[in-house]
This record gives sequence, C-alpha cells and structure tokens, in this order.
Amino acid sequence: MGFSRLLIANRGEIAIRIARGAAEMGVATVAVFAEDDARSLHVKAADEAVALKGSGAGAYLDIEGVITAALSSGCDAIHPGYGFLSENATFAKACAAADLAFIGPAPDVLETFGDKSKARDLAAKAQVPTLPGTGPITPKEAKAFLAKQGAIVIKAVSGGGGRGMRVVKKGDDLEAAFAACEREATAAFGNGALYAEKLVENARHIEVQIAGDGTRVAAVGERDCSLQRRHQKIVEIAPAPNLSDALREKLHAAAVKLGEAVRYRTIGTIEFLVEGEKFHFIEANPRLQVEHTITEEVTGVDLVKAQIELRDGRSLAEVGLLTTPPATGFAIQARVSLESAGTLTAYEAPSGPGIRVDGYGYAGYEASPAYDPLLAKVIGRGRTLEEAAARTARALSEFRIEGVDTSAALLRVLLTDPKVIAGQATTRFVEEGGDKLAKKAAELSPRLFEPERVEEPEPIVEEAAPEPEPEVAPEEEPEVEVGVAVGAPLQSTVGSIEVAEGDVVSAGQTVAILEAMKMEHVVAAETGGRVIRIVAQKGRTLGKAAPLLFIDPMDLALTKPKAQEKVDLDAIRPDLQAIIDRHALTLDAARPEAVDKRRKKGLRTARENIEDLVDPGSFLEYGA
Repeated sequence: MGFSRLLIANRGEIAIRIARGAAEMGVATVAVFAEDDARSLHVKAADEAVALKGSGAGAYLDIEGVITAALSSGCDAIHPGYGFLSENATFAKACAAADLAFIGPAPDVLETFGDKSKARDLAAKAQVPTLPGTGPITPKEAKAFLAKQGAIVIKAVSGGGGRGMRVVKKGDDLEAAFAACEREATAAFGNGALYAEKLVENARHIEVQIAGDGTRVAAVGERDCSLQRRHQKIVEIAPAPNLSDALREKLHAAAVKLGEAVRYRTIGTIEFLVEGEKFHFIEANPRLQVEHTITEEVTGVDLVKAQIELRDGRSLAEVGLLTTPPATGFAIQARVSLESAGTLTAYEAPSGPGIRVDGYGYAGYEASPAYDPLLAKVIGRGRTLEEAAARTARALSEFRIEGVDTSAALLRVLLTDPKVIAGQATTRFVEEGGDKLAKKAAELSPRLFEPERVEEPEPIVEEAAPEPEPEVAPEEEPEVEVGVAVGAPLQSTVGSIEVAEGDVVSAGQTVAILEAMKMEHVVAAETGGRVIRIVAQKGRTLGKAAPLLFIDPMDLALTKPKAQEKVDLDAIRPDLQAIIDRHALTLDAARPEAVDKRRKKGLRTARENIEDLVDPGSFLEYGA
C-alpha cells in the first residue's frame, strides 16, 4: 500500500467507516472536527484528531483549513467521504498542489460529474437518455422553463442528499423555492448555482455502482433508491427488484459508458429514473455513496478498500472487479435520522443474523441541528427481499434510542408495507402516503426489549403540623402574552423572520424560515391576524415549540377593502398629464426656431445625437 497516513475530511458514521477500512489496510488515520463537534464519536475512531477552526458545516467546507490539518499531521492522502468537499474540484486541485492524494476521481472528472448540468451534457453526448433540463439558471430562466414543462425540479448544481432541491408546479411560488434551494446549496456545498429538470412523477430511482481504474470501468451491481422523503433517500434495496434482465443490462451498460467517457478512477454512482422499460439519466455521484453498504452486503466487495486501492494505482483486475460480481440475496438499508435535536439518553444498536449497523450515536451525545440528521444506518440482509425487509424492520424495533425523536417508526412502517416488500414503490410513495404513514408510525407497538421501569417506593414520612405561612406582599402579575403563539416545530436556528410587527397575515402565510439538520423548514401561520410581537431573532437557536412571534387573531374578511370601481388603466391622470405637457415644452418639436438655427450651422441637436448612440427606447430622461 502506497499511503501511510490518511486524513478523513468528514464526520459521523462515514468517517468511522473509512477509519475502519483504512485500519484493516494498515493505514493510519487522522480525524478532523469543528469547534462544536468535538464530542462526535468519529473523533475517537481515528489514530489522531485535529481541530478545525469554526463551527457547523462551514468548518468542514474550509479547504485551506482541511489541507493545513492534513499537512500538519503528516498525511499523504485525504478521503472526503460523501457530502461536504467530496465532489469539489477546487479541493481536489488543492490536494494535488499540496502533494496529497485525493481519494476520488481526477479534478477534471469532478468538474464534469460534480457539476450536475455538465454531467447531463456528457450523457446527451454519449447518447444516454436524459430528461428535458437546463444548465445553471436564473429565477427568470427557471420561470420560463416551468411555463414550458408544467412541473419541474430545481436542483443544486453541486448538490446531493436532497439539499438545494424543490419540486415546483404551475401556481407554486417559484421565486421562494428558488431562493430556498440557493440558500441550502450554499450552506451544504459552498456553491449556490442551480439547474432544473422536467418533473417525472411515479418513476423508480435506480442507481448503478461503478468502479474504474482510469482505463476500464465495471458495474458493481445496482440499487433501488425510490423510497424518499423531501427528496432524501430513506430506504435503499440491493439489488434493485423487479428489473428485467434486458433493462438491468442496459442500465449497467449506460453507467459504464459514462464512466469510460471520462476515464473514471475509483468508485462512483450513476443514477437513473426508470419508467417501465424506459430510463433517463439524472446525475452522477463521483464519490462513495451513503448506501454503499448494501452493495457490499450482496456482493462481498469492500467498496471503501477498493476505492483506496484504485486511487493507489491498482487495476480492476487486481482488486477483483473486472466483471460484475454476482449478487447473493437482498440487502436493505434504513436510514435512522434525527427528527429533533437534543441529548441522547440511551443508544443501544440491534444485532443478530444478517444485521449490520453503521452509526455514531452514544448515550450522552448531544445532537446538533447544524449537521446532517443521519444518525445510523440499519442494514438487513436476507435470502429474499421479504426476509431482508423482515430482518431490517425487526432490527429497527430493537434499536434503543432515547432523548431525541427519530425516523425509526416510519422506517418500520415502510418495511412492512406490501408494496415495498414487493419492490413496487416509486419516488412518490412516501409523499403520497404522508398522513396515512405517519398515523401508522404513531400507532406502532412499543419497541421490542423495552426495559421495565421500576419506580422507587416513596419514603414514608410522618406528617408534622403545618407551619404558618409568613405574610408577604402580593407579587405583581407577570406579563402575559396576548394572542396566539407561532412556535418552532423542532429545535432549530432562525434563518429569517418573514414578517414585521403590525403586519396582517393570512392563515398559511410564511412567517419564518428555520434551519435544522442542514435543511430549511418553513413556518406558516395557522390563523390569520395581526403580528403583535416578534420574540425570535435571526441566528438564534430555539427549542421545540419555543415561540417565534405572536398573532392577534382577526377576521381578515373585515379588513379587506371594499370593491373599487373599474379604472381605465390606459387613462392618464390630470396631474401626470400636466408633467408630460411641461416636459414636452423642452423637446425639439416645441423649439422649431432653435432647431432651425442649429440646422443652418450644420449642427444637430443633443437628442438627435443620443438617438443615434443608444438603442431605440432605451434612454430615460429625467428632467430636460
């Protein structure tokens, strides 16, 4: 092995996974952590840990800070994991300039695949089917594209994980969606550029795992990632069920074709939307995927080790990936994500035959809303899809996590749904099931192996004669807020308050935007009325249900102005006409004598010169 010391430029469970793989290869590791992330378990997984300057995602996006940490700790390679800087070509170039091996593809490949719009162009050139879409766009261009397509998806050019992504249909507030995508993309990836694609509803999301040595590329199976919430994958299946052999071969061939077009090295993923026997390329992820675990389980390939070996110069033949490894059985990954911030009072991962858990929680860990909500990945393997689903669902029921809310109950519901078990779910399944799925999750039986709560008996105390209460001066009545409080739906940071005191708002109107778990959450007024007090400020971290503002409810119908008479919009008001008439006195048409004098001298007027210098109608004159 050519690498001796590897810096892991990431956090959480993926940093632990990389540290484990490197340790098995005899490579020492160095972890990095932000100032507010020192208690994350990944800090203890490496041989050494180095602090980064700053807090939140920004610390992990600091290229100079990460490079400095690698050099100061004697590293000769950097593994970016997924997210953060994993698809950043500038970071890969900075690694090369510092003589550090970037565990990923070459910078020029990142510039193509890491930029989703460029990847679309490459696919079109390679004659791989694509959806109607755009390059980087402005809100105005997005509006025109929406008018043409009827329904679109706005995506971050450097995006992934559902961040910087919104579905927009005719009648929706496109500008608000565009601005939200831009903010999320900037916060998560350091790049707010966006593009758009035509929306395809009720398709399956299938991705092909590829591996390349810079000359040849091989497909290492595929995964079904259709179960998504807010465009974030929550359950993945490998191999993808219910694909015909012909379609599977076409998907693998298209993925290999795109990889070989850029002489791909290391591992990556090519993603498609599938409708029946048709498929469309949507994006390429030139990095390790969150769901790499299930491909490992059904193929026996350690993708983290393979990624490092391929970057070190090994060929596909040398790492045993020259041909597609046959899949054995099925594996399912369920992403257990935080639904609230707080301190974990208990964290006990499940175990048993065919169960794997990649996580980073522990009792006493304080989960922060500043980071990705993924806490643990529960992977269940079985001979059939039904067996894998049953094992994963049971493992979720045995997972003891207390002190915070998680998505475990929803995942259990999904993994017992007949449509999911049959491999028939599409990308709209979770969204369309919304309230029904949430209700089922709330009604689930208690977690298995729930420990009994033994209550301590209350001590017996002999009653004593009550002492007379001292007389005290009556306290002033505490100030009570008037009106209806609009509270934070979860622990979060205030991104912006969209109203001002005195504003009249209607039910459903956006009053605040909160930031939690690297995603934006819109808070709407539940009742119409007048904003009488704002108690939260931008940048402030609030607990769940903490008040943002107070509204005095009122019947908005009574505040609406009476219908006005129809007005001729082409008519000119008398006061405006007076201004027009006064301005006309200074124009050439009103000064024939002055114009004639200039003509006799062979001269032109100032306005004639201006008309020849600028485009017609583009010159605005304020005053004569």
